[in-house]
Amino acid sequence: METTPVTMEKIVSLAKRKGFIYPGSEIYGGLAGTYDYGPHGVALKNNIKTLWWKTFVSDRDDMYGIDAAILMNPKAWEASGHVAGFSDPLVECSACKGRFRADHLEDKNTCPSCGKKGTLGEARQFNMMFKTKAGAADDDSATVYLRPETAGGMFVNFKNVVDSFHPKLPFGLAQIGKAFRNEIAPRDFIFRLRELEQMEIEYFVDPRNADAVNAIFDAWFDRQIAFLKLLGLTESKMHKIDVPAEDRAHYSKRSVDTEFDFPFGQKELLGLAYRTDFDLSAHAKMSGENLTYLDEETKEKFVPHCIEPTFGLDRLVLAVLADAYREDELGGEVRTYLALSPRVAPIKAMVSPLLKNKPELVAKAEEVRKALRTVHPAIAWDDNGNIGKRYRRQDEIGTPFCVTIDFDTLGETPELKDTVTLRHRDTGAQERVTVAEAAARIREACVVG
Repeated sequence: METTPVTMEKIVSLAKRKGFIYPGSEIYGGLAGTYDYGPHGVALKNNIKTLWWKTFVSDRDDMYGIDAAILMNPKAWEASGHVAGFSDPLVECSACKGRFRADHLEDKNTCPSCGKKGTLGEARQFNMMFKTKAGAADDDSATVYLRPETAGGMFVNFKNVVDSFHPKLPFGLAQIGKAFRNEIAPRDFIFRLRELEQMEIEYFVDPRNADAVNAIFDAWFDRQIAFLKLLGLTESKMHKIDVPAEDRAHYSKRSVDTEFDFPFGQKELLGLAYRTDFDLSAHAKMSGENLTYLDEETKEKFVPHCIEPTFGLDRLVLAVLADAYREDELGGEVRTYLALSPRVAPIKAMVSPLLKNKPELVAKAEEVRKALRTVHPAIAWDDNGNIGKRYRRQDEIGTPFCVTIDFDTLGETPELKDTVTLRHRDTGAQERVTVAEAAARIREACVVG
């Protein structure tokens, strides 16, 4: 049973202490809106990415993966409207010179930093794209942007994929990659970042059948929710939000957000937008390329419409960590653990000899670990300290199983020879099983699909 509320302070502390996420450039005082993933964080993030790619690309026949360049011809961002309109309202305090997002202020007349009243200036639009230079020239002709989203690279490659693979509608392009946004006020740990990672799909549909398009849109929402469940997230913390017309992006005919109960409140986790033909039409106009699609059966040409399911990877990592955080009492002690789904847990099992100074136990434990790593490579080793402390360390990083080799494994009790103690993280329950049974449990818990 949980003993105290889950707070962001606890999540941030555990993430750093256990090697999930570190503040960016920490030894130099950090850089706002940037974080570095440590060994366990990289494993968790990669597990989510692998699961996403398998679910939405590898296991489907209508999806095509790409990896577009981060730097693009700036005309691509002009066509998409980012150069002119990718902005947030900014206000500056005349007293402390602090800058803040106008739409996030609780009191429009009071500076949230210095507390002075009447010092906030008029709101002005601040473009969030990072500018840089490409090549040796140092004038406006050399200006390029770090992409603010991965979608642009997929739209400009629409024609390439159609020419190479001749897919039939509906079909989608999928990409996982970095995006960059010069946020005025990055906040809430890895929820709002300046350097982030996205997993996005641009799913192209035939606009001539509106009912079919709406059915495809609804199906993608269901797939998004199913994926969140696959990650182990609590369904009651998910909320479907139909975005009203006045709050939708200018290109969207219909938008549905999935919000999640984070420790700091209910906030957006996933997005789903019906972008119509805005992007392909805009890029066709700017580039002069023909981005229509030929229906081989009817010989009609038209510009496909696009449905965009988008997943913020960093927000998913945060949701998974926050949802899995637990504090309970086990064996008379308060313990902290992460109730991670075995599918995404960085370590699937820990193998440990009961005593590190007994060569025969160590040798047998190494043999067991080697056998278990044929099931999954993420099988850890720990022989430091007493067995209780080893269990607690694994609990904190979300390891679902611990496998202990003792003298019974070696045959001290003949009927228990070649069996091990399998400990379950969430309950602390232990059972005596064969190595083959332990392997089967791990395999079954980690399987996808």
